[in-house]
Amino acid sequence: MATPVSKHDPATADLAIRVRGVTKEFGSGGAVARALRGVDLDVSYGEMLMLVGPSGCGKTTLVSIIAGTLEPTAGDVVVLGHDLVAMTNGAKVRFRREHVGFVFQAYNLLPALTAAENAAVPLLIAGWRRRDAVEKAADVLDALGLGDRLANLPTELSGGQQQRVAIARSLVHEPRLLVCDEPTSALDAENGRITMELIERLAVQPGRAVIVVTHDSRVYSFADRIASMEDGRIEAVEVGPRRGAARG
Repeated sequence: MATPVSKHDPATADLAIRVRGVTKEFGSGGAVARALRGVDLDVSYGEMLMLVGPSGCGKTTLVSIIAGTLEPTAGDVVVLGHDLVAMTNGAKVRFRREHVGFVFQAYNLLPALTAAENAAVPLLIAGWRRRDAVEKAADVLDALGLGDRLANLPTELSGGQQQRVAIARSLVHEPRLLVCDEPTSALDAENGRITMELIERLAVQPGRAVIVVTHDSRVYSFADRIASMEDGRIEAVEVGPRRGAARG
């Protein structure tokens, strides 16, 4: 089972994510590569945090650790009130299945499945009856403007439509953490804007956190905060345009 952290701990009560002193090394001996060098990061519930920086600075490594798909070499990682470092591999699989949604640069849709079936995959993996899973997925797709494309195969959809199916798949099981790795880099400016508007409308909610790894400065306006990485470290965390506009 997942290892919960006390809800009365003032350090974690209002945070979806708390990362402290996280390092990650690959290799051994003289061939060690240090991907993360003592990272500290907090992400609050209800916010969209963008993680930015040059290629190879450690962004994907960090979000992989936060999502429970990669073990840190050292440090503390508390996500949604659970201590990921203390979890067994089996507990992490269950944790991701129940609580984490992923949106990737590559849509990773299954070519033989319809849009509704692709979006239903997380529910099918969780043991839902096929009819119920597809009906729930159809509702999410309809909210994303694809109600008339439910029976289409991926090859019958545009790039922007395929990305919306991928977003539906990431949200259909109502995860409390959404991790987006370069979700707009394969899209033109208009479809990138539409994608971020959909993520903002459907995913940025109380009780949920969104992390977006991106090189796409066109979408920075959607960020509550922007964390800049360099050489395995977070160099700065700044208030983003979205939160700044809300404060104004």
